Amino acid sequence: MPLAHSPRPLRAVLLNGSLSRPSRTQQLLEAIGAALQDHRPLEIVSVELADLVPHLGGSLSAQTQSAAVRQAIATLGEADLLVVGCPVFRGSLPGLFKHLLDLVEQDALIGKPVLLAATGGSSRHALVIDHQLRPLFAFFQTLTLPIGVYATSADFADGRIVDPALAARVRLAAELAAPALAHLGGPARTGWLEQAA
Repeated sequence: MPLAHSPRPLRAVLLNGSLSRPSRTQQLLEAIGAALQDHRPLEIVSVELADLVPHLGGSLSAQTQSAAVRQAIATLGEADLLVVGCPVFRGSLPGLFKHLLDLVEQDALIGKPVLLAATGGSSRHALVIDHQLRPLFAFFQTLTLPIGVYATSADFADGRIVDPALAARVRLAAELAAPALAHLGGPARTGWLEQAA
């Protein structure tokens, strides 16, 4: 009797919109990914904007995307859960981060749960999650989770989170994401909305 094939682990894709490496955004996303894994086994895959910078300038349309950009976009489309984070510059998102998302087909992310995060120099930029990131992913018809995670420079030291309030926020975000992940165990894996229907 043939052995049944076990389904692959759910895939969480960390989209890091920072142009720097290492970066506080990367550290925040990795902490969120680790907290999510405390709730269920996950395959963690990263898409790093810093890797795509040399390729994005020439990617002006779907027809002119480089192989690296096409692979990054395909990885986003294959995610069961997206964890999206970016730094805030001059009160807004990095231009190349937005440009990458401009190249994503508008129906490629429908129904995917998305956890939003951002980093900035101070807390005055915290509303960028609700005023810019959330409407952007609403356009893609994703299911953005109600919670967001914002971090400032003071929350990190030596490459890790040192602020207890931020660490607690990361744990809470993972806890609130757990019900969305619970809906994604079926064989079709077509998104939270269809699995829950």
